[in-house]
Amino acid sequence: MAGSTDGEDLRLLVVGLDAGCRPVLEPLFESGDLPTLRGLFEGGTSGALESQIPPWTASAWPSLYTGQNPGKHGVYDFLSFDGYDWDVVNATHVRARPIWELLSDHGVSSVVVNVPVTHPARPFDGALIPGLTAPEDPDCHPAGILEDVRLACGGEYWLYPQSGPYPDRSIEGYERAIELRGKAFRYLARRFDPDFGFLQFQQTDSVFHERPGDKRAIEAVYREVDRQLAETLERTDPENVLVVSDHGMGRVTGSEFRVNEFLRDRGYVRGRSGGDGMPDWSRTWENDLLEGSEAGDREPTPLERAMNAAATVGLTTQRVASALDRVGLKEAIGTRVPNDAIRAASEQVDFPESKAYVRSKSELGVRINLVGREPNGRVPESAYDDVRRELIESLSAVRTPDGEPMFDAVEPRETYFHGPHVEAAPDVVTVPRGFDTAISADLGRGQFGEPMESWNHKRTGVVAAAGSAFGESASLEGATIFDIAPTICSLFDVPVDAAMDGDPLPIIEGSAVRPYPAYDPAPRRTTDDRAVEERLSELGYL
Repeated sequence: MAGSTDGEDLRLLVVGLDAGCRPVLEPLFESGDLPTLRGLFEGGTSGALESQIPPWTASAWPSLYTGQNPGKHGVYDFLSFDGYDWDVVNATHVRARPIWELLSDHGVSSVVVNVPVTHPARPFDGALIPGLTAPEDPDCHPAGILEDVRLACGGEYWLYPQSGPYPDRSIEGYERAIELRGKAFRYLARRFDPDFGFLQFQQTDSVFHERPGDKRAIEAVYREVDRQLAETLERTDPENVLVVSDHGMGRVTGSEFRVNEFLRDRGYVRGRSGGDGMPDWSRTWENDLLEGSEAGDREPTPLERAMNAAATVGLTTQRVASALDRVGLKEAIGTRVPNDAIRAASEQVDFPESKAYVRSKSELGVRINLVGREPNGRVPESAYDDVRRELIESLSAVRTPDGEPMFDAVEPRETYFHGPHVEAAPDVVTVPRGFDTAISADLGRGQFGEPMESWNHKRTGVVAAAGSAFGESASLEGATIFDIAPTICSLFDVPVDAAMDGDPLPIIEGSAVRPYPAYDPAPRRTTDDRAVEERLSELGYL
């Protein structure tokens, strides 16, 4: 069989299933829809893989591929903040060494396809095609390889299903996107003959955000993943396979808690209408900036001006949405109103004038507007500890309308993060109860309501290992996403970076641990593609 493979020396293939978890996989195993994945889980050893806080794609995948917590790699969310301004995160925001770069320093080559937060790619021995948060035409490694991948994939390769020829959110679009991932990886494996491969599938997560609870769509996505995995195993014949996920997925049946409304009632948050109170959530002027114009030169559209004026007299999109919902038109009309106009008519947090606030719901926490740290700080450093203690006490006491605790934990950020980039974290971390409740950063509505998304992330994912290097009798109890990078190091007998926060999984003998030179990441770059923001917004992250 080795003579017919696309790569003869693939020692390890890591397969990433975004949001993969037992509650989703088990029914598909039992129905016979996933013979390849089921064979890996039952033919080797498998178990739960605990995610981090926060268990969101943009922070959890960097934790997995660096082996370090967000306090060290610096990514907490889909957004990175500079004062009150923001940018969608990319690889230049990750301030820790990715596993494929560490392997490259030890003579191990890699092919990496579709892993989130890997754009722009840095040089290493191998090839990389980025995944989520990259623009549709991303910088890949080596330069020019994307055109070759497109030719190998029948003339097309796109990161986001709606960029292809299929209707947005269509099953056909999902299936084709998954097929492209498999074809791209197999082509690159044939061309580069790597020692290590990392192939990630994002649609196993996005189908739940875009078509929540749609059994037919979920089954179609996983069946196509299984088909692509089967063909990839046949063509690359890896010695070892490691299946991992960044978090789990499940129903959200509890309440949504609008933390900023709660904070406003207690005098921490000030709101405003008119579109200027939040960071610049839109990049409609991006082309002007590329041509040398200033951000302030952009004029609002007539629709934005009209909705802005309406907002000043209290006619916000929240109230409009409520009225539309009652007559069944909310979704139909909402999809036709540009995001800029929606934001112009929303009541928003006035960040510079507030004392503490939720910047982004995916951060899972509250940021204090601290003097000397934020551009227009309101809380003096001498009051920081008292304000944080007050926030923790008041949020810990919150009960949902059914009388249950809103949070499993409300803690100082140091409980969850450590490292040189802790300052970028929210000051108070809020962990929803069982992730069966949700938080929101909205203003203009009641403190509690129905969750925006009926399905969302859970903390427990999966890991499965099969192959000659793995001991099948070892227990995987207590495994976390921080353990994956040390495990990969150990399989290749590469010293584990002492900065990694995990340990090699007990299925393999751990290699030596030693400190590495400080990582020299690429200079920060902005994510210059509005489609990325739109995609994250559609998935419910913004």
